[in-house]
Amino acid sequence: MVTGAAQGMGLCFASGLLTQGARVIAVDIKDGVQQDSNNIPGRTATDGTIEYKVADVSSQNQVQRLASEVAEKYGAIDVWVNNAGLFPQSNISSVSDEQLHRTFGVNVDGVFFGAQAASEFMKPGSSIVNMASVAASRVRPGRAIYSATKAAVKNLTNSLAVEFGHLGIRVNALAPGFINTEMTNWVHETPGAMEKALSSIPLGRIGEPDEVLKAMLFLISNSASYVTGHTLSVDGGSLHG
Repeated sequence: MVTGAAQGMGLCFASGLLTQGARVIAVDIKDGVQQDSNNIPGRTATDGTIEYKVADVSSQNQVQRLASEVAEKYGAIDVWVNNAGLFPQSNISSVSDEQLHRTFGVNVDGVFFGAQAASEFMKPGSSIVNMASVAASRVRPGRAIYSATKAAVKNLTNSLAVEFGHLGIRVNALAPGFINTEMTNWVHETPGAMEKALSSIPLGRIGEPDEVLKAMLFLISNSASYVTGHTLSVDGGSLHG
């Protein structure tokens, strides 16, 4: 299961899981998720299968229904990637009630509801991966809401790992830095933003989606069988830059 799969990291995750032979359920609030996901690069006939579902992850009922339908069809859920997220950029003084609650609804409630629903249908050895961000630890002007939601995701990941541990379900998070996706187009479009971003990254470049994908594949693999409650930074060292 991959949420927010119509573009960006979600589309990359769906593609990567397909090439591993997985049955992928690509979920997005956009009606065009199937059309977008059909454009997965490098897909071959020997890959796994993909199905497309439309759901709002901030709705507990929709997420629960989705998990139940998939589990009924396939018997269990092995991996759930809580990737769907919003990235508002607003000064605190201009944040509206609607913007605040919608962002928390997708970025935090969506992670909670996804993990809650998935855990009902997971067997020992299954894995949940949440999308946090370096913004959980390193704040910037205009990103108060986003940073707060990602800090919540990081802490929630720890709590889920503790609560689901006795079930044999591992829960980890990814904390990407600047990654070359639609969500970071503003870095290319805002004068001086790229130079400022690069100055804070020890590796001196923007990351690529495939580099986050590899980290995700590690977290769900047997190579990480004793890793849970961990947030893995994929940020070129920007937390220390």
